Amino acid sequence: MAPLDTLLAGLARERATGALRVGRAGTIFLSEGRVTYMECAQTPGVERLLAARGRLPETALRRLQAGGGCARLLEEGPVTLGELQYCVLGAVLDAAFFLLPVGGTRPKFRPGEQHWLGGQWFFDVAGLVRECARRRAYLAQIWPSAQLDMAPVRPAPWLPGSGVTLDSVQWEVVTGAGAEATPLDLARRIGRSGYSVLLAVRRMAAAGLLAPPVETTTTRAHDGPSKGAHTRAPRDGTSRAPEESAAKIAGEGQGALPQRERGAVGQRPPHDPRAPGLPLGPPVTADPTDLALLMRLKKALEELT
Repeated sequence: MAPLDTLLAGLARERATGALRVGRAGTIFLSEGRVTYMECAQTPGVERLLAARGRLPETALRRLQAGGGCARLLEEGPVTLGELQYCVLGAVLDAAFFLLPVGGTRPKFRPGEQHWLGGQWFFDVAGLVRECARRRAYLAQIWPSAQLDMAPVRPAPWLPGSGVTLDSVQWEVVTGAGAEATPLDLARRIGRSGYSVLLAVRRMAAAGLLAPPVETTTTRAHDGPSKGAHTRAPRDGTSRAPEESAAKIAGEGQGALPQRERGAVGQRPPHDPRAPGLPLGPPVTADPTDLALLMRLKKALEELT
């Protein structure tokens, strides 16, 4: 079975229009070979993001969705075109990050089927793949282990210093953390993108604010979207095999996290201009607002908060 990104690349070459359903994992909508929207069962969609911002209840959004779609939402709802574009951008990038690595199911393409938002915004398939790779590399730069990505978020019982500073997403993660809530559970609950919650979790792990995960069958068998992002490049610039990194992590004891470098607590890694995946994401077009500008803004906010 061909990987999902390979299948999408073929549909892009054929300029296909319709919906690619990836089992229960999600759906990818295309128009003439370009992605117009993506849904992922693991991440909040545009409806949840708008509802979390207090713009419209999800029930009201569903009524607008059933009668009039995007045009009626902009005419009757308290949502501006720019706000809707930003939510669509976040939902599509989030869904791509978690949906494209999905395997074990045979996708089914339904010609002609479209999302209720219609063909308002377009994302290049190759660009989406590059953006997902950039995001995985950035997560690994912050904290090289993906152990916490699918484990319940558990704040550390003590602080690594006399005080800490949390940004808004980290605060929502800490206050929403429970015995069973994983980062993606929290993302759906608080109406944040799954990727932004993963960023918050990895940054808190780097600052020593999270307890090590309790190893379970689920966490041991996890092979999710962060696959391939578990290694950190050595200082001499040579590559390191994934197996070596995995063995190092496993050798630190059951449920233990990799050791931080001395002096790295609470510090953000410097941005390396030579790092792969530097393109600011997929080329996107929309009229009248420039979605490419929103892409740059979103990337800057993610890396500076």
